Amino acid sequence: MRPHRNLLVILLFGSFMPLVQADNTSREDGYDRINNVEYGKVGEHRLLLDLYLPHDVEQAPLVIWIHGGAWRRGSKARMPLLFLVKQGYAIASVDYRLSPTAKFPAQIHDIKAAVRFMKATAAHWKVSADRIGVAGESAGGHLAALLGVTNGHQKLEGDIGVFPKESSDVHAIVDLFGPTNFMTILHQSTPHGLSVRVPALELLLGARPEKIQGLAKLASPVEHVNKKDPPLLMIHGDQDPQVPINQSHELHAKYKHLQLPVLFHVIHGGFHGGNNFYQDEPQQLITTFFNTHIRQN
Repeated sequence: MRPHRNLLVILLFGSFMPLVQADNTSREDGYDRINNVEYGKVGEHRLLLDLYLPHDVEQAPLVIWIHGGAWRRGSKARMPLLFLVKQGYAIASVDYRLSPTAKFPAQIHDIKAAVRFMKATAAHWKVSADRIGVAGESAGGHLAALLGVTNGHQKLEGDIGVFPKESSDVHAIVDLFGPTNFMTILHQSTPHGLSVRVPALELLLGARPEKIQGLAKLASPVEHVNKKDPPLLMIHGDQDPQVPINQSHELHAKYKHLQLPVLFHVIHGGFHGGNNFYQDEPQQLITTFFNTHIRQN
């Protein structure tokens, strides 16, 4: 691994020249990792992502990765999709503002800004912006699904970043055990689940969902599904104690009702995350799904 500190890339777009900055890059086995690329800024808070760029691949298909952590913790440093990088995919692992300092819809505003940034700078990174996939786990799965089913939704677009004219549309969604309906999740939860989910939702939304139904519905992917939405793959453990599997059943039912392309894989005996969601059959499902829907052959 050979780190290169203070990487500074200057890109020319039209009549202005924004600076695209990253803290360092390292050469790994089969890919370069570029850390802390700034995709936007809110006040003095830098919004950062890490890029995983496969060696010797021109126009690599791009997947946006969104970490979990109940919207209040977690980091882009956790990125379990290296198996995609080794097959020629580029990954942008995105940090977003967390709920202790920013209430919803700040999180989805940040994610959409990251998509716009990656589209605007795709040529520099030698990735393809024609068709972009998104994947996330837990809270990140929720944001991945919400991103995918709100293409062009102005209330959720935000105004972060310097590329407001770029689209934040994505073309394939992988939702790993993410919440999909804030109006039903508490009724479906076990006592353990409630002990996690109630404070997480209060921190994210500002109150329990039933007390702010408009915002809770705005944040719920099931409320936005329409016939133009991209293909969806969901993976969920049937013993998940934190996000009830019924949350995935609800989004699956919405897709099926509109006859949209959807796959729902249940990990029998699976809990809330773990390596088994990224190995063997789930790994193959994720790879085949993105190969089918975003890889340009």
